[in-house]
Amino acid sequence: MQVDNDAFSAGDSMPTSFGKQDASVNVEAQIERCRRKIVDERKQAAVKAPASDDEKDSDDDDSDSDEEEDDEFPVSHELAIKTHERAVTSITLDPSGTRLITGSTDCTLKLHDLSAMTPTTIRAFKTVDPFVTKASQTSETHAIHQVIFSPHSGNQLLVITATAQARLFSRDGEMQKEFKKGDMYLRDKHNTSGHTAEITSAAWHPTNRDRFVTAGHDSTVRIWDVNNSFQQKQVIVHKSRAAGSAGMTRMTAIAWGPSSEGNGTIIVSAAFDGSLVMWGGEGPYHRPLGEIREAHAKDTWTSGIDISADGRLVITRGGDDTIKLWDTRKFKAPINTAAHPSTSSQYPTSNIKFAPNGQSVVTGSESGHLHILNPATLRPELVTPVTPGSPLIVVNWHPKLNQIFTGSANGQTTILFNPTMSSNGALMILSKAPKKRHLDDDPNFTTFMDPAGMAGDAITPGGLPGVTAGSYSARHPTIGLTASGKSRDPRRPHKPEQTPFAMSTPSERHVRENIAFSSMRDEDPREALLKYATKPGEEKVFTGAWDKTQPTTMFKDYDSDEEEREVKRAKH
Repeated sequence: MQVDNDAFSAGDSMPTSFGKQDASVNVEAQIERCRRKIVDERKQAAVKAPASDDEKDSDDDDSDSDEEEDDEFPVSHELAIKTHERAVTSITLDPSGTRLITGSTDCTLKLHDLSAMTPTTIRAFKTVDPFVTKASQTSETHAIHQVIFSPHSGNQLLVITATAQARLFSRDGEMQKEFKKGDMYLRDKHNTSGHTAEITSAAWHPTNRDRFVTAGHDSTVRIWDVNNSFQQKQVIVHKSRAAGSAGMTRMTAIAWGPSSEGNGTIIVSAAFDGSLVMWGGEGPYHRPLGEIREAHAKDTWTSGIDISADGRLVITRGGDDTIKLWDTRKFKAPINTAAHPSTSSQYPTSNIKFAPNGQSVVTGSESGHLHILNPATLRPELVTPVTPGSPLIVVNWHPKLNQIFTGSANGQTTILFNPTMSSNGALMILSKAPKKRHLDDDPNFTTFMDPAGMAGDAITPGGLPGVTAGSYSARHPTIGLTASGKSRDPRRPHKPEQTPFAMSTPSERHVRENIAFSSMRDEDPREALLKYATKPGEEKVFTGAWDKTQPTTMFKDYDSDEEEREVKRAKH
């Protein structure tokens, strides 16, 4: 049997996809609807400007190169997710790129499953309040500063809120540990078991999955072990040398990355006094490897910091409207400096990141534009609008998906991608058929669409897997309820109201996991002492000397009980 090699290489005899196909789905049309109208504003401005004859000739020659530049970055298409009510302050994805979690100033976490979304169900499948758990429910609400998936596995999620305690969650939004808070009345910060003021930033160890570092307002950097939530493993106190600071300053951002030698790690942190400090990731910590006192202007918030994959470069975005590039091998002066308007005064978590290949730097701007810079010159290679008029706060370039995720002040999360360069993620969503609604379905319990046409949250009679009752009522407090607040479904059990006493009373699980030696509270004191009693035939270790030194008791003997009672009456 002869095979036509030309036809085989062209793909005429090979299927484009496998499994059951839906002929009604036009994937190319769905992807084309996500194409962005404006990719690079610099080219739009160049087209509007009048050009001379020589420039026209050069434009014709460079037309092919411009088309190639458009495909250099995955920004040709976009997909928007509108779930938060306020500004998105943090975005993280697991290493596989299937689980997306966003944090916001509305004090909630939104969990998105990119593999389960469809074009009409682009929404979060779960909403989590870090302060409302099964163990304890409180009325506290704090903004989310940072949410970070462990780079080693997608099972650990580090959540930093506007408090002095870091929290560890599972990928499904269940809180696993709450790390201890230190004693704010102790002057020496080395003696406290945790942060005594608000934590501002955190970072995972590049190779050790059990280590992470936090920086806070108490002028300390603390290294933690995920297996010990009662005390940090190491405390680094940053002594500020700025006048009038009394040796204390707020730490604003921190990063943990590989060293340039390739045999260790480095920790780089920025402070409110304008300094930039670098320590060895494995110690010793009593003296930094390098310190730059005036890296940025004093009393400005350096919100973004990142270390390149080879550990040679450090990029910072300061509150003094500058972006600076540093060399860790000559940690004294910046290599390059570029002007860039800062949004850290209003949004302290505005970040800056190296691209996965290290050949670009990506960050947002106050005007809602995405800036992709050249790391050597810090000049913009691409400037494209994402949410015009609304500041772009956080960016995240996933290496496996090759897609850029952005969070804006209007609560929108945007996925930028390119069909030829990217894989999975947004492309997986657009490759599915829109979810159809049955005629008998109650719209209160199926897909809910907001007036803007963006998919909102969905409610199902049984609830989605992993959705707690607290998140259900928080997202849709009135759907499926009568005017008096009772459920329309007679099969749904009545949920008793929680009294203030129950809200302030810790549960058994909370006490067992967060209070050391709490198991001894339920132990009988007599049984606890009898555990150390000697058995017949064993030598007494602790009380053996009493057998020889203990005096013999002598009591008077009576012939009868009546005689004994008469003697007692006589004494009285």
